[in-house]
Formats: sequence, structure tokens, C-alpha cells
Amino acid sequence: MTDSPILDLVIVGAGPAGSAAAIEAERAGLSAVCIDKATFPRDKCCGDGLTAGALRHLEQLGLDPTDVPSWQPVDDVLISSPKKAVTRFPLPRDRGQFAAIARRSELDAALVDLARKQGATIHENTLLSDITTYPDHMRLTVDAADGTSSELRARFIVAADGMWSPVRKLLGVGLPEYRGDWHAFRQYFTNVSESASRELCVWFEEDLLPGYAWSFPLADGTANVGFGIQRGRNHRIQDMKALWPELLARPHIREFLGADATPESPHKAWPIPARLGEIATSHGRVLFVGDASAATDPMTGEGIGQAIETGRLAVESLVQAGQARTLEHAAPPAARRLYDETLRTGMARDHSLAGALSGILSNALGARLSIETAGLTDWTRRNFARWLFEDYPRAVLGTPSRWTSSMFSEAGAYSD
Repeated sequence: MTDSPILDLVIVGAGPAGSAAAIEAERAGLSAVCIDKATFPRDKCCGDGLTAGALRHLEQLGLDPTDVPSWQPVDDVLISSPKKAVTRFPLPRDRGQFAAIARRSELDAALVDLARKQGATIHENTLLSDITTYPDHMRLTVDAADGTSSELRARFIVAADGMWSPVRKLLGVGLPEYRGDWHAFRQYFTNVSESASRELCVWFEEDLLPGYAWSFPLADGTANVGFGIQRGRNHRIQDMKALWPELLARPHIREFLGADATPESPHKAWPIPARLGEIATSHGRVLFVGDASAATDPMTGEGIGQAIETGRLAVESLVQAGQARTLEHAAPPAARRLYDETLRTGMARDHSLAGALSGILSNALGARLSIETAGLTDWTRRNFARWLFEDYPRAVLGTPSRWTSSMFSEAGAYSD
């Protein structure tokens, strides 16, 4: 068999992290191929929420919200305390978007389309089955839908292949006992109330803490409704299915959703990895991004913004290590060091703080006092909403390298 040319990069996974990496690789002039076992559009279990940080990344990548039919900007956040007291936290008005909701089936497909429009090569319905490591490159065996196999050779791999990363497993650095740090449950509803069709609501129910239940509005008049709990907090994961109808029947939740709210499709559940900094984010010639790096926020379970950011940072680190429009001379140790250090001094610190704050929300008193304190004044309500939706990094005050003159007053995404 004639060897295929050595690419700079193979990206495994075409979700938000992989698509972002593919776009950045194309912009950098790298030779790259992205593969995914799925065919897009495909459903992805998620709360569908987009933070200000995620929205800014999407804008910088070039995504047009009009390409996502369900895209729904959000202006206010309603938070219900364990005592059922509801506080409205407003996001800035007339300065762009600071929060939005979009179905992942549509968002991810739009990102794949965007990557292709910008010149990226993406192969769907293509499964990675083997990896062989050589001194100067890696050989990947991939299987197509028709049963045929082929090989790709690349100097580096960006693994954007999810919590149970096949790349990790094939390299012998998998996490066989890992079951995630959060577990979430989601269902779409139609015929929801007017409030549920346009407002975002979060319920801190005492039996879910430090988890929560949510209702996120979509542009088609439906709502993404669900709840998430943390493992290791005396929650029994197997009881989630039994808890779901009881949770929906609670008077304050049922009133918000409306008496006519009807499930659009069956419920789905999924685990969420949230331990960035505790597992290896690189190995040899591989950089792990998105859920494969466990980059989800440990306080909220949000991971779209983190996925996109890690995908972009991985390619940026490779380009810096190569110092050219090719990765031929990029040293793996330098690439790993650049990537890991960037995560350690930025996102990992955010996650450490978020994890600590999650402990405060683990009991009813802590959750109630936190919400009451955040709601004391117009200033605290406005800035709490911006902090919650990652208008600026969680631990920005502790990372001077990320300080800017506008970090607390920047306009939202799509402000034009």
C-alpha cells in the first residue's frame, strides 16, 4: 500500500471543539482532516445554553445565528431559591447577546457547515479504529460506512472525541472507571406557557443541590427542560428516571411550564465530565479538547464555550510550537507544554474556583444566602448574571494575564 501524505493534523470529532479546531487549522494554513463517526445533523444531549463566552467564540469563528433556526437570545435569568423565592437577574440590554439557547442538533450542524465553507475537510460517518505511533507522525486507521478502511497519517492529533475518548483508549491512557462528575436529564416540551417560551428559569431544588433544574426557551416556541445532579452528593443516579415526573409535577415548575406543556420526544440522560486539570490534557502527539479533556464547568455543567475554547487553543499551541504554516518542525513536548500551560493558568483556575463555589451551593442555606446576596441591588443582580454566564472568566481576578481595561464592561457578542 502506498503511504498517504503526512498531514499536519487529524481532528477526531466534529462537535463544537472539533469544528472550532478545524476552522482554526484552516485559517492557519495547516493541512488537516477532521473525522466524525456521526452524520450531521445529529442529536446531542445538552441543556443547549450558550454563555457570553461561548457566543463570543462563535462570533469569532464566523457563525451566523440565522443559520441556527432555534437560536433564542436571552435577556434575563430567573433563579428560584430552595425556598421558592424567585429573583430576576437582568443581562445588559442593547449591547449584543450575553446568553442564548440553540438546539445542539442545529448548532453543531451549522458549525460543521461553517468549517466546510471556510475550506476545512470533514469526513462524516467515519470511525477511528486504530492508531500507530511512529517517531515523527501517527498513523490512523479509519472505517467508512461502506465497510472499507483507509489510513491517515498526521504529525499531530486533536482529540475532540468526547468523554470516553476512543483516542485515549487506543493510546492506552483511557479512564475506564470514570463515569463523569455530573449527570443530566433533558426533554423538549411543546405548548409551553408564554413565560417558558421566552424566559430562562433555573430552580435550585433542595433535593438536587448543588445541582438544579432548568427551563431554557427556544425560538420555535419549545423549551429544553431538564435537571442535573453531581455524583458523590448522596444522589442515586438510577433514580433520575423516577424523579423526573415528580419534578415536573411540582406546582411551581408546572405553573411556569404551563398546564398544556407536552413532551416533544423521549427524555434523554447523559454524563458530564468536569475535572479539567485532574486528568492529562495531552499525550505524545495528541492534545485533548472539549469533553475529552473534561473541560465542562464544574459549577453549572456548561461545556460548549469550554469545548470551543480548548479546540481553538489546541491549534494555536501547535502553530506556536511549529512557528510556521506547517507542523513539520513542531516538537511534541513544546506543543504539549504550550497547551497545558495555557489551560493551567486560565481555564483550570476558573474550574478550581467554580468547584469551590459549588460546595457552597451543596446545601439549602448556602444556596439561599448566595442567591439573596447576589440579588441585593441592581448592580449585584446585573453583574451576577454576567458572571454566571461567563461574560468574563470565573477567576479573572486571580489571573492578571487575562486582565483588560474592558473586561467588566465589554459588549456582548453580535453587538453589530
